[in-house]
Amino acid sequence: MAKVAMIIDKTDHVATCISAVKRGETVELMRDGRKSKKIKAKQNIPFAHKICVKGMKKGDQCLKYGLSIGSASKDIQVGDYIHIHNLESNRGRGDLENN
Repeated sequence: MAKVAMIIDKTDHVATCISAVKRGETVELMRDGRKSKKIKAKQNIPFAHKICVKGMKKGDQCLKYGLSIGSASKDIQVGDYIHIHNLESNRGRGDLENN
């Protein structure tokens, strides 16, 4: 049985897993109450964390809810676990402030 991940906006690069997912498990994307495509998880993904649904190159903006939540710090493929190891937040970064 496939696990489920919720995607909010059709432009999103990520979906939120509604249960823990193990590497190799199939994850079915759900948007607006309808199931769509299935993808395979490339790593273990904890409950309520993000899985990549659209690949990104290093430096690309990552969208969730149709809004940027950060920049890819390396290339990210469909099925990858998205978290601090491959996504750099654009918010709350003191090193980007002008002095």
